[in-house]
Amino acid sequence: MEHKFVCIKDFEKHALDNLTPAVRDYYKSGAGDEDTLKWNRSAFKKLRIRARVLRDVSKRDIGTTALGERVSMPLGVSPTAMQRMAHPDGECANAKAVQAADTVFILSTLSTSSIEEVAAAAPRAIKWFQLYVYFDRGVTLDLIRRAERAGFKALVLTVDTPLFGDRRLDIRNKFALPAHLKFANFEGHLSDKINRSEDGSGLNEYTNDLFDDSLSWDDVDWLRSVTELPIVLKGILTAEDAVIGVERGASAILVSNHGARQIDGVPASIEALPEVAKAVGDRVEVYMDGGITQGTDVFKALALGAKMVFFGRPMLWGLTCAGEQGARAVLEMMRREITLAFALAGCSNVKEVTRDMVEHESTYSRL
Repeated sequence: MEHKFVCIKDFEKHALDNLTPAVRDYYKSGAGDEDTLKWNRSAFKKLRIRARVLRDVSKRDIGTTALGERVSMPLGVSPTAMQRMAHPDGECANAKAVQAADTVFILSTLSTSSIEEVAAAAPRAIKWFQLYVYFDRGVTLDLIRRAERAGFKALVLTVDTPLFGDRRLDIRNKFALPAHLKFANFEGHLSDKINRSEDGSGLNEYTNDLFDDSLSWDDVDWLRSVTELPIVLKGILTAEDAVIGVERGASAILVSNHGARQIDGVPASIEALPEVAKAVGDRVEVYMDGGITQGTDVFKALALGAKMVFFGRPMLWGLTCAGEQGARAVLEMMRREITLAFALAGCSNVKEVTRDMVEHESTYSRL
């Protein structure tokens, strides 16, 4: 790449300077006044690392496991929609970068590359499929069967989206998917309805017409009845819901506020993580996404109870800058930063990243 990028913010700035206004605003924005969007980042700044010293860190291994699969680092890629708006290769380029990095790629239902295209592009990648539930359960069931046939290893059910949030920039821009693109997992109006907007955000019009807002915990039971793939519940922010999810048979909980794009005013994901991790214990794996932009963020999330963390927007910035090469560069930058954070905090592996290694700033303000 011709530009010198030394941190994720460099990728972000270059991407935002080069995307069209409507796409830029879609990728970067949050819901409402965007308070939660700000908190997703600022909450990390309120956490202090209690670094330990004189602990031999000459042999470091930042690898871990996710649903029984070995991954090279405790960072994977969250589902983000419509990645071909960032680069013509879109999700395929991202999945290939994740395959090279040996971690987890989650494909969005609302992708601009199909399940089959992504599977062909990155056959060795660990791929999970993010699932929205449509009013027509046959549509959802078809997605599940295609993901199974294509070798995806888990379903990531997004549980915080009976409707899409109040994304004001999308409404102002009358956001719609550019005409040369479509939702690649569908045909007909399920595929191209997003290419137009009647009176606001085309995405909100699409989802409000087609997504099932009557979803309940019984639908998790239904999902378990139609597939043997493990189910990850994405969008949990409370201990109460985490416990219900475990009782309903989820294999993992992904603490997430949907990139702050649903209801504004909910806590940052990192703020919600400790209560969920405490409530779940070791019964299922706990993951987190939201606000991850550097290696120390990953370290803090692991200390607060995450088995693994995920991020989405930084991969979009990498794609925008240089396609697959940019996505690879983002992942390898994060790998270096995570490894450095481990070493400088006195940890040689993920098991040594313990709860006592992170404290809230309020602990120190009282001294």
